[in-house]
Amino acid sequence: MVSLTTAEKALKDYYLGVVAEQLNTGVNPFLAKIAQTSADVWGKQIVKMVPYGVNGGVGAGTETGTLPTAAGNNYERFTLDLKNLYGRIEISDKAMRASLSTEGAFVNLLNAEMEGLLKASKFNLGRMLFGDGSGKLATLSAATASATKTLTVDDTRNLTEGMVVDIVSAEGTPKSGMTGLRITAVDRTGKSVTFDKGVTGSIVATDFLTVQGSYKNEITGLKAIFASSGTLYGLNKSDYKWLTPKTHTVNALTLEKMQEAIDDIDILTGGKVDMILCSYDMRREYIDLCSQLRMNVDYMELDGGYKTVSYCGIPVVADRFAEAGSMYLLNSGDFKLHQLGDWRWIEGNEGKVLHQNADTATYHATLVKYADMICDRPLGQALIKVSAGS
Repeated sequence: MVSLTTAEKALKDYYLGVVAEQLNTGVNPFLAKIAQTSADVWGKQIVKMVPYGVNGGVGAGTETGTLPTAAGNNYERFTLDLKNLYGRIEISDKAMRASLSTEGAFVNLLNAEMEGLLKASKFNLGRMLFGDGSGKLATLSAATASATKTLTVDDTRNLTEGMVVDIVSAEGTPKSGMTGLRITAVDRTGKSVTFDKGVTGSIVATDFLTVQGSYKNEITGLKAIFASSGTLYGLNKSDYKWLTPKTHTVNALTLEKMQEAIDDIDILTGGKVDMILCSYDMRREYIDLCSQLRMNVDYMELDGGYKTVSYCGIPVVADRFAEAGSMYLLNSGDFKLHQLGDWRWIEGNEGKVLHQNADTATYHATLVKYADMICDRPLGQALIKVSAGS
């Protein structure tokens, strides 16, 4: 007969390993290639000394002349707070008791909860990879009166049914009475989102949505790295030009522009592009270019079972969270996911991972990882962006 102890053991000994593996390698091919390390983690922060430029202690001279002056590597310190990544499941006492007498039913109960957690976690990790750390999902594109349940947004790619979100003002303050809203429907054609309850105040067009409690608490993703201004890892981009990758703005994608972006990286840093991440429309553009030029479309299989098209041996991977008209040319070796440790359950007294919710007949378990992503060499990456309206 199964029991609550059996559930604890299953969550720790079986499900944890499976879920951790899926979240580390199954979110997308790029995240799967990024090395995960506990190096440079000090307390609650990542503190990393990163070299840039070249060693200055070289030179040519005469046979008896003065030798070059030593001038070592240039270093700057990157600092970043570890982000707290959570995933939570909840099981009612009634559902658990009903399944305890039948092993198959109990397994099905846990499987359903863990599959839901895994799906939601994959969605949000994939989304964060393309974000700027702010957690911004979409901007509300029209003012709305109080008590409405449906709002229009500028983009729906980061939204899906079931998400619990907050409405945040342009100043960065969660709006009173507009937090903990659960999305019940997303109109991806009409660009609107419907909640389980009406908002209790007025909405302006500069307000935006974030996942519940996540504003400025998410992973530092590609949007932060490719931003043309602001700070990155504690340094001001205006003071350190090598912190800003080059963005190639074009009217239409061409093979020449793809090669130019790759060549620029090689010329500037000696870096080698080993992954191209793009939106689905850009992948279609690339395939169409190959067709127009009567070129074979090459396919390749990546670790984790991903199959994709390639350009000169470089995988071209489309991702649902990439902004339309964007193509990132990346060197995965320049990225590290710094972490305190791998995914684990938050344990309470006596190592228990299932905890009863106060004043309710339900239990919860929380999966956690403390981590953030750093790109050691931002100038070794590039972005091709098709201008709007082209």
